[in-house]
Amino acid sequence: MNSEVKILVCDDEPHIVHVVSSKLRNAGFEVITAVDGEEAFAVAQQEHPQLIITDYQMPFLSGLELCTKLRGTDGLSDVPVIMLTARGFSLGDDDTGNTNIKKVLPKPFSPREILRTVEDLLSVGPAN
Repeated sequence: MNSEVKILVCDDEPHIVHVVSSKLRNAGFEVITAVDGEEAFAVAQQEHPQLIITDYQMPFLSGLELCTKLRGTDGLSDVPVIMLTARGFSLGDDDTGNTNIKKVLPKPFSPREILRTVEDLLSVGPAN
C-alpha cells in the first residue's frame, strides 16, 4: 500500500511543493516537505523517507549538495532521489554516479510524469 511509503519533497518554490505533494498524496503516499536543502537534510534524518524529490537549485544547500550529504549518511545513503532541474542546468555522470540520483526531470514537468517515475523507482503501481 502506498500510504506506507514516505516521500520527501523539497523545493524553494512553494507552488512546486504543493503540486507535487498533492499528486503524490492523491496517489496514497505519505508526503513530507522542506523548502531548502538544509531543511531537507534535517527532515530526512528525522523522518527516513523511502524516496526524495528535490530541486537542483536551492538556497543554503543545492539539491546536488543535499544528495552528496545523504550519500554519506548512515540510514540515508541508499535513499533514491529524483532531481528536478530548471532549463540550462544539467548533471553529468560524475554528479549522478556519486549520489543516489536515479532520475533527472527538467522543469516544467508533468505531475503525472513525477507520479509515474515515483511508482517506477519504488516498484509500486497505482492502487497497490
